[in-house]
Amino acid sequence: MVAAAEVPERQLDLGNVLNDLVADGLLSRSDANMLAGAQRSREQALLHPLAYIAGQGPDNLSEPGKQLNIDTLTRWLAEKAGLEVAHIDPLQIDVPRVTDVMSFQFARRHSILCIGASDTQLLIATTQPFMSEWVANLEQTSRKNIRRVVVNPVDLAKYAVEFYSLAKSVFGAKGIAGSSRPGAGVTNFEQLLQIGSLKDPDAQDQHIINIVDWLLQYAFDQRASDIHLEPRRDKGRIRFRIDGVLHQVYDLPDQVMTAVTSRLKILGRMNVAEKRRPQDGRVKTVTPAGGEVELRLSTLPTAFGEKLVMRIFDPDVLLRGFADLGLSGDDLKRWEAMTGRPHGIVLVTGPTGSGKTTTLYSTLKRLATEDVNVSTIEDPIEMVEDSFNQSQVQHKIDFDFAAGIRTLMRQDPDIIMVGEIRDLETAQMAIQAALTGHLVLSTLHTNDAPSAITRLLDLGIPAHLIKVTVNGVMAQRLVRTLCPHCKEAVTVGPADWESLVRPWKVKPPATIYRPAGCLECRNTGYLGRQGVYEILPLTETIKPLITLDTNISALRLQAMKEGMRTLRLSGAQKVGAGSTSVEEVMRVAPESGG
Repeated sequence: MVAAAEVPERQLDLGNVLNDLVADGLLSRSDANMLAGAQRSREQALLHPLAYIAGQGPDNLSEPGKQLNIDTLTRWLAEKAGLEVAHIDPLQIDVPRVTDVMSFQFARRHSILCIGASDTQLLIATTQPFMSEWVANLEQTSRKNIRRVVVNPVDLAKYAVEFYSLAKSVFGAKGIAGSSRPGAGVTNFEQLLQIGSLKDPDAQDQHIINIVDWLLQYAFDQRASDIHLEPRRDKGRIRFRIDGVLHQVYDLPDQVMTAVTSRLKILGRMNVAEKRRPQDGRVKTVTPAGGEVELRLSTLPTAFGEKLVMRIFDPDVLLRGFADLGLSGDDLKRWEAMTGRPHGIVLVTGPTGSGKTTTLYSTLKRLATEDVNVSTIEDPIEMVEDSFNQSQVQHKIDFDFAAGIRTLMRQDPDIIMVGEIRDLETAQMAIQAALTGHLVLSTLHTNDAPSAITRLLDLGIPAHLIKVTVNGVMAQRLVRTLCPHCKEAVTVGPADWESLVRPWKVKPPATIYRPAGCLECRNTGYLGRQGVYEILPLTETIKPLITLDTNISALRLQAMKEGMRTLRLSGAQKVGAGSTSVEEVMRVAPESGG
């Protein structure tokens, strides 16, 4: 391998890259000649040579049956130059700090980008590794050592514009942070927000609008489910929740955070002047891929200003099958049996963020045929769906869940979905609806399925009414699924398996998998989430166990004899199938009762 210092200074161009690929046995001469002689558009001519070649998809001679993609070409270039390969992970980069190292013009002129900075060293990504005349200049101005790495040229071009556009917008926003723009007088429940791409940092832009556009697009790119804007003493913190875990994203100056929050409140049709009371709003927008999503906004007054959380709802979840949600096999049969009955109550339990709403919406979507009337009462409406008649709780006019059910029963419904049973009156109305021939779906906040029975008893519902109206209960949690690109097989540790399935005796599988970490999963080892479920149908043998002083342990034991799996055991099944890890199930699911 040739050391980087020994390689003569030269700018990469298409001709010499093609020749080097042929010489190194990655590209055939015929393909190289075709690529060199092809008519290129103006956009293609401006591309980095590796980006153009990867875009044409030539055969990779070193790996028969595969094409030369951008990652393979990037690794080849790094090896050619004697440098390491790096991956730009925007969640791990301190954007204000790295953009302060050099100007955008300097970075673009030399095809470089700072992706890391310490007190003594700068980590500089390059796509022109054979050009280093800029190094001495940057070492002198920064008074730090330079360490060069090669990165994907497509990523460098994309993130250089994004990072510097954001930095420029944040800087410019400081001057206009106190100003606010009046919101459009939109009264429709859904307002479609059109967001555009970040502009070239040298172009004129509306700073606050640019920051909000970046924030939303970035969240969509990173598969975030929630966006947190958190004011602190002298700055504002932005965090994303991805696969159930919060990640630090960006710190904004406090006055810019206030302006961004105001902009989002305007878009959500909230009162911008009101900062003392919590408020709710919603925005509908479009992802970079073209799909519509809804964002639910919630503000909360804190010691240092308004905290704003945006929950992202993807309408595509309604199109996913139960198998995609992790509900399959015997569990799916039990769930379909419970929800397929013409009347009764079906409850879904679990903490906030456990996927209850997704399960209910997906179920209602399948039940909402042309010959039934599906009506909901929610607080708030999570996702707007044409197949349902959806109503929202309005506390200011005393239209709560109980009043909503009472009204819906006069609307000739077949199926009613109640957002949550919180109090005795709502529970009584749900019972009344079930007794009069309606199917009622709702949620409760309990740790497991059997505890839902005691929760209803605690609310004041008589045991005999629970027996005749409740079809069954399903508790659920969301576990992160192992990244299929990097998960590693390991031998099952007896102690780990025992702690997972205790106190039940379950034979361990021969092999399980653990997270490793790769570029696809951002080195977390996990990619996406699935549900684990505990389903308790109220059978004729379970009902006699429901009394005023119900013994939960006895009820659970009987349910398990009839096929119910606890959340831990359901998770253990997914561990055995290679879907998730022991540690993830133990983190999420409560310990099985005895």
